[in-house]
Amino acid sequence: MNYILFDGPYRNNLLPFTFTRPVADLRVGILTIRQKWESYIEYTTTTVTEDYLADKFPMVEMENNIMINASFLPNMEVAEVVKNLSENQALFKGEDVIAFYIKEGEEVSDFSTFEAIEFEGDLLKIEHTWDIFALNGEAIIEDFNLITKDRESQPIPVTINTINPENIFIEKGATLNFATLNASSGPIYIGRDAEVMEGSIVRGPFALCHNATLKMASKIYGPTTVGPHSKVGGEVSNSVIFGFSNKGHDGFLGNSVIGEWCNLGADTNTSNLKNNYAEVRLWDYQTEGFAKTGLQFCGLMMGDHSKCGINTMFNTGTVVGVSANIFGSGFPRNFVPSFSWGGSKGFVTYKTDKAFEVAEVVMARRKEEFTEIDKAILNHIFEESKQYRKD
Repeated sequence: MNYILFDGPYRNNLLPFTFTRPVADLRVGILTIRQKWESYIEYTTTTVTEDYLADKFPMVEMENNIMINASFLPNMEVAEVVKNLSENQALFKGEDVIAFYIKEGEEVSDFSTFEAIEFEGDLLKIEHTWDIFALNGEAIIEDFNLITKDRESQPIPVTINTINPENIFIEKGATLNFATLNASSGPIYIGRDAEVMEGSIVRGPFALCHNATLKMASKIYGPTTVGPHSKVGGEVSNSVIFGFSNKGHDGFLGNSVIGEWCNLGADTNTSNLKNNYAEVRLWDYQTEGFAKTGLQFCGLMMGDHSKCGINTMFNTGTVVGVSANIFGSGFPRNFVPSFSWGGSKGFVTYKTDKAFEVAEVVMARRKEEFTEIDKAILNHIFEESKQYRKD
């Protein structure tokens, strides 16, 4: 059987993160959504996504295929049902399709001819950007149980203070010294070759993915995820930081999601609560206005390759697009379009040739290549985001 993950109806709700990746490659919990599905169904998946992303995330179709809505985070129960779907069957959760069986070359415009199966169990769904941090605690617990099942943690070093140590798992190659890990409110996962430096204080649920680093004296409140090869310092609460990003210094980050290849300058601070305690509104790319979130706490949503200078201050509920560069005193506006250069005094267009130079240098430092495919994706985003920029 061939399994294909598709973006589903909520892709545009998940911008700016889905500008540069399919929904399947969002990280929630310890693993990406794709990694979760592949672990449960024990098969490699491919992707149906936007045309401009297809070269980087190709789709492979075979004679028999099961299409899976990547907005749903799997568990063992739903994975078993999906694996057992047969021809002309579709699995639903309420009005949303979870998965359906399709033959090669077949197109589905509606499911009226399918046998509809309703999934009765509990299932997490990523419908909005803020769901990434709001559901991160539950996702960490699910992933922790999946990853650590029937496995034994590396020994906890003698210099580490622990609370509820049986809820802590350390992978091979990880380095920890003179830190405090409190897993009483949720599990703590320390990935392969990750490092927790001296003086760090961590409260679970928490995931430090492989090759990631907690800098000295970091203060981490769960549920928080630090993605692969990312570096984090200062104070972080209920946030998800994707791979290869840096918040290496003091400053507060709360109820936020940071994409890949981002850098937050020293003493950058995000507000996650309005002074009047009112509901937070976030920029909505579909309505081109600010939409209600239903949340009292919501900080910064920053797309891939974006950067900010030292002492940057972000207002509650700020959305930053892809490859933006923000600096200077004062609060920048709550929506910063992709390829913007500036700050509170205004923005100009961040030209692609300059942005690409930075991306090449940044990625080379981590021994990663900035490819022609990457350039083509960013060029597409540059053109699509012109309508939001004002030079």
